Amino acid sequence: MKKIVLVLASALIFTACAQHTAGVMGSSTGEVRIDNSSFASDVGVEQLKARQQGGLLQGTGMIVSKVSTDLRVQYKFTWYDINGSTLEDEASPWKSLKLHGMQRMQVMAVSPNANAIRYELYVREAFSN
Repeated sequence: MKKIVLVLASALIFTACAQHTAGVMGSSTGEVRIDNSSFASDVGVEQLKARQQGGLLQGTGMIVSKVSTDLRVQYKFTWYDINGSTLEDEASPWKSLKLHGMQRMQVMAVSPNANAIRYELYVREAFSN
């Protein structure tokens, strides 16, 4: 019984650390990942750009509605250093956004420090309680 509890606890810890949104992800390096194909048929991520701004990396991306109805989504920027480690990930909260039918909304963020060399923009469906 103790082994089962240990295995389940370990599985929860490892899945909690997974970079996975149950939505879509676009990277400043050009990578796109779809974790939820149903959501990806409604929302896309495009035009990801990065530039230096006062010694910090500034990232922009376009969140695009592909449907004619209103959608509530959440997005988050995750920053990475040259070693691929996340930078102050806990300080980057999910932000809410309402997209009207077929709307395109540009979002922007600045890295938490000068060590950032790339970013990933995650978008997921927002659920109300």
